[in-house]
Amino acid sequence: MTTSVYFFGNGAAEGTKDMKDVLGGKGANLAEMTNLGVPVPPGFTIACDRCIAYLRDAEVPSALALEVEANLKRLEEASGKKFGDPTMPLLVSVRSGAPVSMPGMMETILNLGLNDRTVAGLAKASGNARFAFDSYRRFIQMYGDVVLGVPHNKFEQLLGAKRMTAGVSDDAELKEEALRNLVEEYKSLVRVTTGHDFPMDPVTQLWGAIEAVWKSWTLKKAVDYRRHANIPDTLGTAVNVVSMVFGNLGDDSGTGVAFTRNPSTGERKFYGEFLVNAQGEDVVAGIRTPLSIDAMAERLPSAYAELIETQNKLEQHYRDMQDIEFTVERGKLYLLQTRSGKRTSAAAVRIATEMVGEGMIDQSQAVLRVPADQLDQLLHPVIDPSVRATPIASGLPASPGAASGIAVFDADEAERRAASGAAVILVREETTPEDFHGLVAARAVLTSRGGMTSHAAVVARGMGKCAIVGCHEMVVDHERRACRMNGEVVNEGDWLTLDGATGKVYRGNLPTTPSEVVQVTRGMRTAASAPAYQSFNQLMSWADEARTLKVRANADTPNDARIARAFGAEGIGLCRTEHMFFEGDRITAMREMIVARDESGRRRALTKLLPMQRADFEGIFEAMSGLPVTIRLLDPPLHEFLPHGGEESKLLARTLGVSRADLAHVVESLRETNPMLGHRGCRLGITYPEITEMQGRAIFEAALRAKRRGVRVRPEIMIPLVADYREFDNQRAILLDVAQRVIGAMGEELEYSIGTMIELPRAALTAGEIAQRAEFFSFGTNDLTQTTYGLSRDDAGRFLPGYVERGIFPDDPFQVLDQSGVGYLIKLAVAAGRQVRPQLKVGICGEHGGEPRSVKFCHAIGLDYVSCSPYRVPIARLAAAHAALEPTVQ
Repeated sequence: MTTSVYFFGNGAAEGTKDMKDVLGGKGANLAEMTNLGVPVPPGFTIACDRCIAYLRDAEVPSALALEVEANLKRLEEASGKKFGDPTMPLLVSVRSGAPVSMPGMMETILNLGLNDRTVAGLAKASGNARFAFDSYRRFIQMYGDVVLGVPHNKFEQLLGAKRMTAGVSDDAELKEEALRNLVEEYKSLVRVTTGHDFPMDPVTQLWGAIEAVWKSWTLKKAVDYRRHANIPDTLGTAVNVVSMVFGNLGDDSGTGVAFTRNPSTGERKFYGEFLVNAQGEDVVAGIRTPLSIDAMAERLPSAYAELIETQNKLEQHYRDMQDIEFTVERGKLYLLQTRSGKRTSAAAVRIATEMVGEGMIDQSQAVLRVPADQLDQLLHPVIDPSVRATPIASGLPASPGAASGIAVFDADEAERRAASGAAVILVREETTPEDFHGLVAARAVLTSRGGMTSHAAVVARGMGKCAIVGCHEMVVDHERRACRMNGEVVNEGDWLTLDGATGKVYRGNLPTTPSEVVQVTRGMRTAASAPAYQSFNQLMSWADEARTLKVRANADTPNDARIARAFGAEGIGLCRTEHMFFEGDRITAMREMIVARDESGRRRALTKLLPMQRADFEGIFEAMSGLPVTIRLLDPPLHEFLPHGGEESKLLARTLGVSRADLAHVVESLRETNPMLGHRGCRLGITYPEITEMQGRAIFEAALRAKRRGVRVRPEIMIPLVADYREFDNQRAILLDVAQRVIGAMGEELEYSIGTMIELPRAALTAGEIAQRAEFFSFGTNDLTQTTYGLSRDDAGRFLPGYVERGIFPDDPFQVLDQSGVGYLIKLAVAAGRQVRPQLKVGICGEHGGEPRSVKFCHAIGLDYVSCSPYRVPIARLAAAHAALEPTVQ
């Protein structure tokens, strides 16, 4: 019979850390810690696949029920307590645990097994009736909310009223009698809301909790998190049933969350938070603002010493920074969880590089430790230090970066305003997992409660969002949709700026400056003065040693080219010549060419454009000296360069000396029903060969001029939107003729190549014919995706998110390369092209060139390079290294 339930306890477990797919991350690590001799309460784990089966069949198999019953008996033996026993009751926690960490996104229930009889037994066994009834009211509240559907705020209202009546501000100050009364009020609330009494049978309670955890896999917050983190819906969650240990037994007990290193900076220092006389949700949910973990050394010195030893043991064993949850029960330490800790990008890079220096991991493992897309956080801006601004409040700096936006006070409003293009800051007392969609939409989050390990802090760090938590100077008024900070009132819609590195909150939209890494890259400061850059640079050098796929940049100006090279680009994969025409006087000359009545008029206008293009190309060649530069000839339809009425049309008509009626006629004649499939790309060059001549001349003259100044030039000319080899032949012939004339006139030799952009399905399918002539292929995956799917990228945004949400498309194909369709065309074209021309150079230059999963696909099919925007170059370099290392490094 297949096992579905795995036991751990008394120093031995039926699982290991390598069984995450079966036991989930939490269950696998509980088993691993048990085997290591770490103090872990006994328990058992129900395998992840049982969740998916339950959600599919809506029933619990009898065989599984028997397994759970058998393991419950083992748990009774291991703990010396009995489930439902009125004298020595066994109480358990029931917690989720997916194979991939999803902090706070699914359900947890503590103190399960309490009822009107066992609470008396707990009071007697512990000698602390207050603790027993505090645990009971917590259980009714959690179970009532999670399993029975009684709104959480209804319980909170009763609890708040009880605090007010008792004249106390903290739950821990409520006396036994108040808690006894609260239990009865909670049970009454359940009866009124559900029409049934609160369940008193512990087995009924247990199965209600297990099924609730399974169902929580489908909660909106969990689904949203999986979509954001690219976690498959098919994994399911395990259920962990663990014997309760109590941090709320008095001043010799407590609970906490800690990291073996600082998750924000990466500093090698034990870091965390702790509460005396509390249970775990008090820390994680931000219900009470906790003490620093250092305070535990004074309050519970023996347990703290053991915790320090244990955290070091776990980090050495897992060879990674650990996020641990623990409880101290009457001075005895218990570990409830360990997992690889969520961390900022800066922390990830620092931890990875320092662990290599400490001999814990090797360089390849360090490279794999940092998610490629997380590097984007290292480029986040910071508040301009020259700005003189006085903060209106300060809190805990939970996640770095600077962000400005309008204040909003609930997650739905944050999502709505962000969807309309607004920059928003989510302001809450504390966030809960139900706020996840608002956190995704917001630029940053600000909370008045909670600590560095609260929900807001952990989720924001994992997403790379700026976050400030525990801002006690802020009082949030949700009804008025406003907050007050030190006398300053901030209404919904007012601008705030958050500095996640210092925890300071400012009124207004403050200017920002580039991050440390960007400053060094731009030459604004030295590497020696930037420790974050040094760690980054070390990691990237290891990545470059590992990867085989080259990384170029899409750059249209000399400045873009310099930035790209500073970020490690190995050439320009796409220089879009049309972008050069929109600046200053150039647009006028371009428009003059478009409205010219004949070829001679067009040539006169092109003569004006020639020196401008030549100067741009020369600057780019200089910035990329020694590296290849791929220049795409004019691609967009001509109507994009013309005004469409209004004062600009009047001015243009006057400037060009034509009537407004004639200008309107030209504009109308260029109008197309579907311009993206119309008169553009090589089709323009075939209709107006003088355009190709001018651009070819500008490229060749710029290359030779730069060469005379000692610049090593490697121009690659790319003919766009080719569907048929005869189109390519036409444009190639023009370029070869121009090259011969320019090289002859300037008396210099020049190595160059002519290739094409594969962005139409027909070009991919006839790539063998085209490769007989083309010296390189560059796949324009933006247009290739459009033409393969029959989708307009500009219009599909109206419905594509719904496709992804419904699971029709796994991802937006304009963001993540469609490997089975578009990718299949690319593979066909590469194979056909290299069959004809074995040394054919092949790359991609669409937005997918900086997306990690797409980069890995390009590596797998043997492309030579990817090209992306300058600021995505580090991401592509690291993703390429991951692609090279993942098959070989465990």
